[in-house]
Amino acid sequence: MRKTWLLGFGFFSISITWALYNAFVPFFLEKYMASTALIGFMMTIDNYFALLLQPWIGARSDRTNTRFGRRMPYLLIGMPLAAVFGALIPWHVSLFTLVLFMVLMNLSMSLYRSPTVALMPDMTAEAKRTQANGIINFMGGIGSILAFAGGAYLYEQHASLPFLSAGILTLVCLGILLLAIREKRDAIAYQPLAKASGASWQAFKAEWNRPTVFLLGAIFFWFLSYQGVEALFTLYGKNHLGLTEGEASFSLAFFSLAFVVWAIPSGLLGRRFGKKLIIMIGVIGLVATYFAIAFVEQLLALRLLLIIGGLFWAMININSYPFIVALGKEQSIGTRTGIYYLFSSLAAIVSPPLMGALIDWFGYSILFFVATGGMLLALLLLLGIRDKGLARASQ
Repeated sequence: MRKTWLLGFGFFSISITWALYNAFVPFFLEKYMASTALIGFMMTIDNYFALLLQPWIGARSDRTNTRFGRRMPYLLIGMPLAAVFGALIPWHVSLFTLVLFMVLMNLSMSLYRSPTVALMPDMTAEAKRTQANGIINFMGGIGSILAFAGGAYLYEQHASLPFLSAGILTLVCLGILLLAIREKRDAIAYQPLAKASGASWQAFKAEWNRPTVFLLGAIFFWFLSYQGVEALFTLYGKNHLGLTEGEASFSLAFFSLAFVVWAIPSGLLGRRFGKKLIIMIGVIGLVATYFAIAFVEQLLALRLLLIIGGLFWAMININSYPFIVALGKEQSIGTRTGIYYLFSSLAAIVSPPLMGALIDWFGYSILFFVATGGMLLALLLLLGIRDKGLARASQ
């Protein structure tokens, strides 16, 4: 598992960058636009790139073969570019330059996100993937905690410091991965698929079956809830609860802290009792948690509920990606990784502008009621996944 911990630095860099982006970019956008729906729409730029590029890049990485391996070339290009453009975001001088830096950072991150995620199942036996996913998400959660807690402090010193720090850490993480990971040596069975005309599209179509469709539907709806809350929570805290910008972003650290604490145990529970069962417990728990937060006005109670929510989110998030991978063939890990991000990205595209529009119409109090509804729909779709024939995938 030593390689899994080292691989976790890739997730660490992704998580710290996205957490800072979601926490502070809305404040930059708020200076130029009054509509929460429009701010929510602007926060979905990354997901349009994910929707268009990540399934293709994931499938393409299955067929890439260089001296660096299948996945690493994408990291070598994307991570330095993302570090540079992310650090430039706070230095915008107009809405145009702000959006330009946002687009370039998101494009860069789309180049390496799916290949980074696909490295885990490449290097891990199927029986240990939920545990390994817990470890790498533990590392990602540490990145989110640093972003929300340390980022809040740095942001109050100067708006550029969180983004500059994230860029430096991304480059450090790339260096660690280059030194520690040798794909052709470390992958369980390094064997890129043969290249063929139209192969990526054919591989994409071949991955669909009934359990996969229902699980992807559930993934869409729980990310609809989660992404909307994540993108708009700091504005919710500031405008609905009367928190400062620092207090609002720091509150998200409690959610991330709980996620980190429960990430590895969630993977162990998924391996012991089955991925589907643990995911269902997490979804039911978040239904109750989001519904309770809708009635909370005190900061202490809010943070306690965010801790509880982080525990349940770990149960969902740690087990869902290994579940999707296990429903397909070993040779299609990159393709299924792209499909996973396709549906999570669709949710993230729809959610912030939808929730932003509802906030414009009904006020910020509607946010967590909508999030509760999304989780309920995810639960219904999970119930449609029949256990028969899924013994290998659900364990």
